[in-house]
Amino acid sequence: MSLQVVSTISNSSLLQPGFSLLNFNGHVFFFGQKGWPKRSCPTGVFLLDIKQNELKMKPAFFSKDSCYLPPLRYPALCTLRGNVESDEYQYIIHGGKTPNNDLSDKIYVMSLVSKSSKKATLQCIEKDLGGDVPEARYGHTINVVHSRGKSVSVIFGGRSYTPLAQRTTEKWNSVVDCLPSVFLIDFEFGCCTSYILPELQDGLAFHVSVAKNDTIYILGGHSLQNNTRSPSLYKIKIDLPLGHPSVTCTVLSGGLSVSSAIVTQTSDTEFVLVGGYESDNQKRLLCNTIVLEDSKIEIVERASPDWTPDIKHCRIWFGCDMGNGSVLLGIPGANKQLISDENYFYILRCKEAEEEKEEETAAQICSQTLTDDPGDSTPFEDSEEFCFSAEANSFDADDTDTYNEDDEDDESETGYWIICSASCNIDINTWVPFYSTELNKPAMILCSSGTGHWVHAQCMDLSETMLLRLSEANVKYFCNEHVDLNKGLQTPKNVVHLKKQPMKPLRKKAAMKLTTPAKKSFLRRLFE
Repeated sequence: MSLQVVSTISNSSLLQPGFSLLNFNGHVFFFGQKGWPKRSCPTGVFLLDIKQNELKMKPAFFSKDSCYLPPLRYPALCTLRGNVESDEYQYIIHGGKTPNNDLSDKIYVMSLVSKSSKKATLQCIEKDLGGDVPEARYGHTINVVHSRGKSVSVIFGGRSYTPLAQRTTEKWNSVVDCLPSVFLIDFEFGCCTSYILPELQDGLAFHVSVAKNDTIYILGGHSLQNNTRSPSLYKIKIDLPLGHPSVTCTVLSGGLSVSSAIVTQTSDTEFVLVGGYESDNQKRLLCNTIVLEDSKIEIVERASPDWTPDIKHCRIWFGCDMGNGSVLLGIPGANKQLISDENYFYILRCKEAEEEKEEETAAQICSQTLTDDPGDSTPFEDSEEFCFSAEANSFDADDTDTYNEDDEDDESETGYWIICSASCNIDINTWVPFYSTELNKPAMILCSSGTGHWVHAQCMDLSETMLLRLSEANVKYFCNEHVDLNKGLQTPKNVVHLKKQPMKPLRKKAAMKLTTPAKKSFLRRLFE
């Protein structure tokens, strides 16, 4: 096992505890950023390009038939294959927390559509479910099992908000453990079925689950009700005959009392468990190898890497599986830093040195191929690339246009979530869309008073029809606090009075020439 430092100089605040990584054929994508996506990357999904000691984040694009995917933290995700031996796979994403601290009960399927040297396109589809649909949650797990030529997804554990009937004002956003139910989801028909097993007594969150064929092993996890980390090891076996599935659970010995651990797969039958916590104030610095063979599980301790002093002495750490036996670990920055959200990152490689060299050689060949064949790509617009680098002057000529997060306003504080007026009632933690045009941010309108300032349309009691009319018309708008003041300061407009030129008397000969023959007789009598 080797530990490599990824030195960062800025913008690492996007990667906070609860992020996820998706590995498509060696291409790693980051998902679950802090805050809502900004204009530089509206999808909120980034391609991680790691070379030597540099980590670059390039915005990923969605296909036209994709649905909207909010930045979810602490979701459950796993790979979905057509069959056990299939090389093509997708990712299943369920649940998680939004930046507004809302919990999601939706399930998405993510796949890689195309990848070139300049552009990565993903497809995201939301699946409709029926039956015993799992409630909104986070900190849970999802796995795919195969039995008798069929496959289902299995959801277990997690936490959710207290039911509405049990909430109080003091503990409105308090969380509880989800019931220890096992959910089976059939993606072919969109059916969900829940099972209550007597062996599973307590709800668990931030546990570890590994699956092989028709069996799932669950170990560790934290229970809020008992404030304990379960030392038990659960074996859940799923049989899919014609008719109703069969779900059984067996309690095994030899589990690990750990929560928030990370598991990465190093071979078909071998997994490595790293990180996590033994208690609320004690990190778990030990590492274990998990071997699954012939419906059996073996957990043995393995040599840990040489943890740096910063890792040993920090109170919290977080990370995610990068695939191919690698883990991205993060720790909070020093307190003396100006940016409190800045983090330090490490890459832990769990494979042997020979296997890593073979993968690096293959990666270099793939990288050279992508460089030679630009494919159907489009150049990045301004501020479309994030850069994490140890040396700011080590970029190539085409990499100089990098993203600087300071160039954009912090929308969580000074953008959409400001106190726009004395009667403002918009709160980032409780806001829900009010207009049909809103999605994840409140609608705002510019008040033209003075130098101008933004106000929430909802706080101004604007109807949706009026809001659309103001947005389309080229007129000035004044908020409720400045509309009266603006009227008092207005001065009457200067009215330009047109002076009428007096008509000169027409001479008889001139009038006769300018008129038609029909009027000659009338004018002759007039002048006479």
